[in-house]
Amino acid sequence: QVQLVESGGGLVQAGGSLRLSCAASGSIFTLNAMGWFRQAPGKQRELVAIITSGGNTNYANSEKGRFTISRDNAKNTVYLQMNSLKPEDTAVYLCYAVRTGVTYWGQGTQVTVSS
Repeated sequence: QVQLVESGGGLVQAGGSLRLSCAASGSIFTLNAMGWFRQAPGKQRELVAIITSGGNTNYANSEKGRFTISRDNAKNTVYLQMNSLKPEDTAVYLCYAVRTGVTYWGQGTQVTVSS
């Protein structure tokens, strides 16, 4: 069982920055990948960024160049640095992790970007 706890969401003006954190219970070395999804009201959940156990990253097109995903294995934590935020980035951001085909989700953290 993996528990994920997100933090770092909040209210920010357009053009601002936020850094989200996702702390995992246990070692993240055993996780195949971790990442972030987001879900806005009335919309489907969508991928934001992924980082594999080998450190490879992948981003949704709209986030390339603005968001950076990273991991700190010593702290069992994955981060999402979000810069140049736009109102359309407003959503609940959910951390996820995958281990041997099983997916785990955090409860999410709200990000609101005002225009």
